[in-house]
Parts: sequence; structure tokens; C-alpha cells
Amino acid sequence: MSNHDLAIVILAAGKGTRLKSSLAKVLHRAGGRTLIEHVIRACAPLGAKQTIVVVGHQADQVSSMVEPLGAEAVLQQPQHGTGHAMQVARRALGRAKLAVVLPGDAPLVRTETLKALIAAHRAGDAAATILTAVLADPSGYGRILRKSETAVAAIVEESQLTPDQRELNEINSAIYCFTLDKLWPALAHVKPNNHHRELYLTDTIAVMTAKNDTVLAEVAPDPREVLGCNTRADLAEVDRIFRERKRAALMDGGVTIQLPETVLIDPEVTVGEDTVIDPGVQLLGKTKIGARCMIRSGSVLTDALLGDDVTVEPHCVVAQSRLDDRVIIGPFARLRPDNHLKAGARIGNFVELKKSTIGEGTKAMHLTYLGDTKIGAKSNIGAGTITCNYDGFHKFPTSIGNKVFIGSDSALVAPVRIGDGAYVAAGSTITDNVPADALAIARGRQVNKPGWASKKRRELAAAENPKKTKRPRKKSKARRPSKKRP
Repeated sequence: MSNHDLAIVILAAGKGTRLKSSLAKVLHRAGGRTLIEHVIRACAPLGAKQTIVVVGHQADQVSSMVEPLGAEAVLQQPQHGTGHAMQVARRALGRAKLAVVLPGDAPLVRTETLKALIAAHRAGDAAATILTAVLADPSGYGRILRKSETAVAAIVEESQLTPDQRELNEINSAIYCFTLDKLWPALAHVKPNNHHRELYLTDTIAVMTAKNDTVLAEVAPDPREVLGCNTRADLAEVDRIFRERKRAALMDGGVTIQLPETVLIDPEVTVGEDTVIDPGVQLLGKTKIGARCMIRSGSVLTDALLGDDVTVEPHCVVAQSRLDDRVIIGPFARLRPDNHLKAGARIGNFVELKKSTIGEGTKAMHLTYLGDTKIGAKSNIGAGTITCNYDGFHKFPTSIGNKVFIGSDSALVAPVRIGDGAYVAAGSTITDNVPADALAIARGRQVNKPGWASKKRRELAAAENPKKTKRPRKKSKARRPSKKRP
């Protein structure tokens, strides 16, 4: 169905007082995106002629969010209600004949539901078609009064419901499709006869029905689609539903997720068949994971690219890095941005990488920092190795060749180059380049002093207990008895 005569109008000028936030309501996030972005993305496949977002509170921030998505921002200042917002949007609508109008804080609505709304509107030649939902507990919502199976008599706000009408459970979602040449005359008759002295778009429905214009209702197949985000609890519930949808889609595609309710996955994440995701994992941003991977508990991957058969052991953090086929990392590995681990590389526990390339089959298994480093294939980086890449002012590179052995507790002071096949002795501080196949030793010569330790212990003991270590007195020589004269 062609929608070249259709416009989308998203109402996003409100502050969202009940959220108790300095941030505009539509800029809050749920399911990995801002609320307004979800709405625009749901509308994009409709093929509308234009998408207009009516902005007000924090207009610059909202505009900067929506314009890269192909929407046009129109300022409503001051804000005098949803009817006033449509009057502001009118100037930008051009020659559109139909408009789908929806709030910017209803992120769960699906494209398929909006298509059904438009189709029902066209088929019924309606002045307005309301997307409704049937709720077990409709408290807080305006109710739909029907005059036939499809036609609407009125929308009644909860405060105005009669006792009988309170039993109704079909509610207004605030999502509509309007025929514009019917909307504008109806909107002209709307008066701000309410406590806030505002123009309400819902009042146009009563005007239309009074003129015997056709007003229809299309029931959303999933009532959760019409949920708004007025409170923090609403945000949490919407986020939960988005995460649930994403996990279900991945599992339908052949991914195993253990304890799925504990796993957080953003909407643009992709995962290949037969990959297993353990409890407590977060897959964020535009992370892409290949087939037959294992992502173990507590790991967080952001904008990561993983090949096939990759294992991420528990509690690893990976950001903006590429792991080729058969790479194994962790547990407790941290990959900061811009790393590339080539096929079969191994990064072990408490190893940190930043802006480094690790060659095929190379291993760095323990307690190591590699920054601004390029390592060839099949090298071994010993425990406690550090590339000293920062002098307090600038970053410098380290280059390590193929089949290099770096002994434990070595410090490589960049810029420095280690040639193919070279060895660096454990405990060395390397400040000069090491030629290929050479052995580099940069440490002081060992000196052993026999008996030094026991002597030192005696001295320490004497200092702690001086009374116990006094020298014994020397015995005086006995005097010989004097001879008496007779």
C-alpha cells in the first residue's frame, strides 16, 4: 500500500513531570534506545511522505536526536496542549492528506500495528481512527464508548466516567490516524474548557461524531504496545518488555540463552546460531557475535565484533574490539577500545589490552598490560609483562614480532621493537630494540652473600630485646692467700 499522502506527527514537547528528572521525557532510555528513537523507527517502514516531531522542552537536545533519523523538528513554544501541538505541526504538513499522530513516549508500538491502523482508516473512509487497547485494569485511562462494532461514539476521560462506564476496559492509546481535511475544521471548534486551559486533541473526536463523521477504533493485538512512560516504574516495565522481545527473537534464531531474564541485550545486537549465552551477560550497542560462541557469566560486550567459535570466559569486559575465529579470552580480561585479536589468539586472566593487535595463535595468559602494541603470530607474552606506552605526555608504540618469547615480569619501554624469534629474559626492562633471534637481558647481576640472612636476623632480634642479649661478665681471678710469717 502506497503512503505517499501520509505524514507522521510525533508529539514530543512535554517535560514529563512525574519522572522527576531534568531530562526531557522522550530522551529517557528503555530497551537500549531513547523513547523517541523507538517511535521514529517504528514509523519509518510506513513509507510516509514526512515525519514531523513537535518539540518543546529541551528542544535543541530532542531535535539533535530526531533529525539524524530523518525527522523534521517543529517548535511548540509555549505548549498549550496536544491540539495546539497539531496546529503548530500544520504549517509543516504541506499536502499530506492523512496523518498518523502518536506520542513520543509510546515506544512499544509496532510497525505492523500502525499499518493495520492505517489500513482500517482507509478501508472505512474515516475522519479519524483510534488505536485502542483492552486492559484488565483500565484505571487512569480514558475509555472508548462505541456505537457499533467498529464505530466510536466518544472518548470519556476517567474523571468524567459514570459508574456504568467505569466497567468499560477498552482505552484510548492517544495514537490516531486522521484525515486532515476533517481534522482541521474539528480542531477549530475545540475550546480550552479544562483546568489547564489547553487544547486537547481528544476533543476533536466529540466534534467529529457530532457532525456524523466516521470515527473508527482499531484494537492493538498486544495491549502492552500502548504503554506510555510517565514514571520510572513505567520505564522499567517498558525496558523489560523490549529486552524480552529481543531475547525471544534471538532464541527463535537458534541462540541458547541460559536464564534469559538475567541477560541484557540491546536491539541492534546480532548473534549466530548455536551460540550459548550464560546468565548475567550484557550485549550492548552494535555487538555482533558469530556462530558457536560461548559467552560466559558476568561478561559485558559493547560494540564488539566476534567471529565463530569464540569463547569469552566469565567476567570479561570487551569494548569496540574485534575477536576473530577461535579466540579465547578471560576470565577477568579487559579489552578497551580498538583491539584486534586474530584467529586462535589467547588472552588470559587479568590481562588488559588497549589499541593492540594480537597475532594468530599468540598468547598472553596472565596479569599483563599491552597498550598501543602490535604482536605477530605464535608469540608468548609472560605473566606480568607491561608495555610502557605513556611518558606522561605522549603515547608510543611497541612492536613484537613472530614467535617471540617475553619472559615474566618484563617491562618494554616504548617505542621499542622486538624482532622475530627473539627472547626477553624474565624481569628485564627493555629500552632498546632487540634484534631477531637475540636474547635480551636487562637486569642487575645477582650477588649471593653467605650467612647474611642469619646475621641480619640476630641483629634484628638484638634491637628488639636488648636486655636478653647483654654480654655475661668475665669471672675475676681468685687471689692467692697470703703467707703469714711465723
